[in-house]
Amino acid sequence: MQKILKSSKKPTNITLSLDVLTEAKALNINISQVCDQFLRELVAKERERRWLQDNSDFIEAYNQTINSEGLPLDQWRSF
Repeated sequence: MQKILKSSKKPTNITLSLDVLTEAKALNINISQVCDQFLRELVAKERERRWLQDNSDFIEAYNQTINSEGLPLDQWRSF
């Protein structure tokens, strides 16, 4: 996986709805910044979703073990 620095940017062409673009410009919204932030959040959510999906069998098995056997070292827990 290639590591990308947050400060590196690349010009990109995207297509936006004219009405939203016009209103955003009228409101002095930085379109590049908003798109970058939204896409960053969307990528993080998708990574999390895929990780949970990829590891769902393990998570289910772990939860079943905890439900049947309790937490490891739980007998020494003081709280």
